Amino acid sequence: MTADAVARSGGRAQAPAATGSGRFARLNLKRPIDFALHVPLRYENLTTTQAIRGLLPGQTVQVRGTVTQVDADGLPGGLPGPRFAARHGRAKAMRTLVATLADDSGSIALRFVNAQSWMRNLLTPGQRILAHGVVRGGVFGLELVHPTLRGDEPDKPLPSRLTPVYPTVAGISQAAVRSAVREGLQQADLTETLPAAALTERDLPSFAAALRDLHGPPAESSLEAIEARTTPAWERVILDELVAQQLALVRARQERDAVTAPPLASVSLQQRLRANLPFKLTGAQERVVAEIDHDLGTGRAMHRLLQGDVGSGKTVVAALAAARAIGSHWQVALMAPTEILAEQHWRKLAPWLEPLGVRIAWLTGSLRNAEKRAARAAIANGEIDLAIGTHALVEDSTAFARLGLAIVDEQHRFGVAQRLALAAGKAGALDALRPHLLMMSATPIPRTLAMSYCADLDLSVIDERPPGRTPVLTRIIGADRREEVAQRIRHAVADGRQVYWVCPLIEESEALDLQTAIDTHAWLVAGLPELTIGLVHGRAAPVEKAATMAAFQAGTLNVLVSTTVIEVGVDVPNASLMIIEHAERFGLSQLHQLRGRVGRGAAASVCVLLVHYPASALAKQRLAIIRDTQDGFEIARRDLQLRGPGEFLGARQSGLPMLRFADLERDAGLLERARQIARQMLTSDLHPVERHVERWFGQRPALVRA
Repeated sequence: MTADAVARSGGRAQAPAATGSGRFARLNLKRPIDFALHVPLRYENLTTTQAIRGLLPGQTVQVRGTVTQVDADGLPGGLPGPRFAARHGRAKAMRTLVATLADDSGSIALRFVNAQSWMRNLLTPGQRILAHGVVRGGVFGLELVHPTLRGDEPDKPLPSRLTPVYPTVAGISQAAVRSAVREGLQQADLTETLPAAALTERDLPSFAAALRDLHGPPAESSLEAIEARTTPAWERVILDELVAQQLALVRARQERDAVTAPPLASVSLQQRLRANLPFKLTGAQERVVAEIDHDLGTGRAMHRLLQGDVGSGKTVVAALAAARAIGSHWQVALMAPTEILAEQHWRKLAPWLEPLGVRIAWLTGSLRNAEKRAARAAIANGEIDLAIGTHALVEDSTAFARLGLAIVDEQHRFGVAQRLALAAGKAGALDALRPHLLMMSATPIPRTLAMSYCADLDLSVIDERPPGRTPVLTRIIGADRREEVAQRIRHAVADGRQVYWVCPLIEESEALDLQTAIDTHAWLVAGLPELTIGLVHGRAAPVEKAATMAAFQAGTLNVLVSTTVIEVGVDVPNASLMIIEHAERFGLSQLHQLRGRVGRGAAASVCVLLVHYPASALAKQRLAIIRDTQDGFEIARRDLQLRGPGEFLGARQSGLPMLRFADLERDAGLLERARQIARQMLTSDLHPVERHVERWFGQRPALVRA
């Protein structure tokens, strides 16, 4: 199929013939362009040969010579005979193969373990071959262990370009991948999609030339520059990828801007809530409330991400937005990822809103069936103004009479389908209107990440802490000093304060970590009998969890031992000491979230990171960062450096098209240029836009609508 034919078919040509068995699907290679974008891991230089004499251990070389001797299992004179094979079994007979390769300058051993039949056929005395590998020092001299082999054909010249080595899986050889990639390059539509000016201003190669250069760089190319992805070919491919992502995001934003939503103009209930609040909003909160109010009154669907550091006061902003919607006679849904966080929202919002006549329902998966049916019936009949809950809010059996605003807390912890279900299709009687969507996150997003992954969103940032909050002193202490930590707890309680002790919860060993929490609770009860100590974890019954949390918030519990279910949302200003058990197991953002449970009052607060040594170098780096830094945005930036955008955003949950080649730190300059190019492309012929996005993401751009 020609490039023109591919273009006419929307870039969906048949995959290379080499993929007929479908085995390349394991590498996620289906379309010709997928093969063309399957770039090498590294390269072999097969363009020259070296004389055997003078080789040094550690060199990567290609040598040319004649096979002079073949030994198998240490037996000279060729392969073992049938009697040896019968006695020891064929696999054992072929376990080790050593051939001697000689040129005019000297000889070197070629050593193989479990050599394949084609290797044994090629390695026969008198055969001229080329061998490529790393030189090692052996017992009897220099050797190449498992070198790459090929026959030396006198009339066939050496390659003029570096030879690619591709990512692959068991059962797919390098030769098969190389052949399939060559076919992909021939069949894929590689015609230009970017404006010509975008290439000439940086003197970049064409897309086709850049890909061909990556699959076979000239022999004189700098491997260091290729590996650093700083060559013109790499710059062109990375720019293309960034433009594709920006196009998908901007296009999604344009589609959202065209969606109508109910104009929520009434401010009377919101003003009454403001008047009843026991505190004054910060300047940052006032700014963010104004941004949200503007969106809610436009009649276009709001799609705003509200981010703020731990303890910055996002909940009251959400409450004011909810009051505006409810005062305009629309329903509000607030969805949280865990029952404990949802319950915290309910406990905080109910005292603010219920005295104003707001009807609130609580809906989670753990409720009795009769309770769930009653709550859903009230929501569907319009008898509920604010529904607070977990993923139960997006189940098919939950329907709203007139949903005007959906609030999603810790939005990155939900899947795409869940967010879409809440934000669309649940508007009730007026299905032509979509509810406004306010997403909240206590994990600040670094600027480069926001530019790349949140370009389709309106972003509000609360960058000011409410007055009365105190910085938290963070200390790293070895687990062998647990007795000292217990004494610190006794002193804190004597001063009238409360204490958290958090144990890790890792999916792979949930039972073990649950036992850690139980054991810690028992140890504290035995060592501090004069204190009241509670235990809460994910497997506890909801009624039991609620009772324990209520007792801690009321001050009747001195110490709360918990797994990470209290990571977000819990607000107990009297708690001034937190101990994090196995702190080396936690990520940076999680440590910062946990630490944010203390320092919420006026008392000096301390977070103790209890470390079980030995800890990995990466864990020590995380602990040092959290000890030395209180700024959530700086922590987020360092977290991005350590984990990358996929882990940082929770890519498995987010569904966003992740970057394969670009690096947000290294390529920040290209990202800014990509944003400009994307906007330029969207103002002219849209056919190249469609082809460009399809080339990179296929159908995945639909996911950015979440």
